[in-house]
Amino acid sequence: MTQSYVIIGDGVAGSSAAETLREEEPDADITIVTDEGEALYNRILIKEFAKGKLPEAPISIHDPEWYDERDIDLKMNTLVTDVDPEGHTIETHEGETLSWDKLLVSVGGTPTQLPVDNSDAEGVHHFWTFQDARKIRSHMEEADSSVVVGAGLLGIDLAAITAAQGVEGKYLMRGNCWWRYALSREGGEIIHEALRERNVEPVFDSGVDHFEVDENNEVTTAVDPNGDEYDADFVGIAIGLDFNTEILQGTDIEVDNGVVVDEYMRTNHDDVFAAGDITQFHDVILGERAQNGAWGSAKEQGTIAAKNMVDYESEEFRWVSSYSITHFDFPFLSFGHPTLGDDEAEAKHSDTEWRRLAFKDGKICGGVLIGDLAPQSKYKKLMREERVVADQKDVLMQEQFDIDDLDLEEAPAE
Repeated sequence: MTQSYVIIGDGVAGSSAAETLREEEPDADITIVTDEGEALYNRILIKEFAKGKLPEAPISIHDPEWYDERDIDLKMNTLVTDVDPEGHTIETHEGETLSWDKLLVSVGGTPTQLPVDNSDAEGVHHFWTFQDARKIRSHMEEADSSVVVGAGLLGIDLAAITAAQGVEGKYLMRGNCWWRYALSREGGEIIHEALRERNVEPVFDSGVDHFEVDENNEVTTAVDPNGDEYDADFVGIAIGLDFNTEILQGTDIEVDNGVVVDEYMRTNHDDVFAAGDITQFHDVILGERAQNGAWGSAKEQGTIAAKNMVDYESEEFRWVSSYSITHFDFPFLSFGHPTLGDDEAEAKHSDTEWRRLAFKDGKICGGVLIGDLAPQSKYKKLMREERVVADQKDVLMQEQFDIDDLDLEEAPAE
């Protein structure tokens, strides 16, 4: 009997799942439901579009014909209003009911709103979708001053966008360092100086108490908790994601700041799976639950979810994610879970070369590399193999690090 699969969300996780399902089951019925009005696009490149560096054309990955060629039913501009795991159905905002044998939830998240007065004013932007990028790029053409809030990976994208568009900016950070849970002040200062060179000034121990607006409800000023005021006719906010788990309310699907899945991407319901940003997955390398929003991780999760929807326990999700930043004259890369761990090591080899590793139970669980990315594959290999190496930090931090210089036991069996 023909199997039916429904996928909620057409991001890279949902799309890669659909592609894998079609490869695994040529005769299956496959439907993707998405509330966006365009097919899969490259979320990594939308920041380059917003910076004015790329036209729209390279951003799109799939056009509607891609789905037609694979006999995948793509329903755009369609919001799922109800999920019934026991009845094996979903319902859309138009009242349509879709039945499924297996369901994949890959709806991602929505940018967290800053809980202060006037955070919904005209000129206040979040950066998540292609449509967000279009609005930001359009507004930037008229802006004279900017404020960015959110000292993380999306926040620095917004700061780089203002810099590329030639808009003077302030970057308000609650702590004393950008991405302070992953970088020390020494490593962070490399990023801070690169921002200053681009006319974006980091402001530490700051944040936003409220925004001031004009008679048209357009933002004019950001006021921080210290009472300091910053002119801003453009504001970018990136303080995290609220995961779109509301469609599972009223069901027995386990949710904990995301949808809880095992290493096979399956929820606590045998026929319901999840993939992408929204998942709280069992990280077999870390040995605990984890969450990861990197593009490569989401793509792999979609593929693994699809394989296990067809044949459960056929392949586990075992992945070391990476996230790179290309805004500066030097490269930047993070991998794994650099904000976790119970131990760390760092080294600075030049004004623009710095690295840090995080360890858990003596094993590498993540890291950050600035300037020289050459050691990344070696660090990732050690992480994947779960090698205990924290007792050899001096070797790991050598500028020309080589795995052969480590005193290692025989690699564990896969």
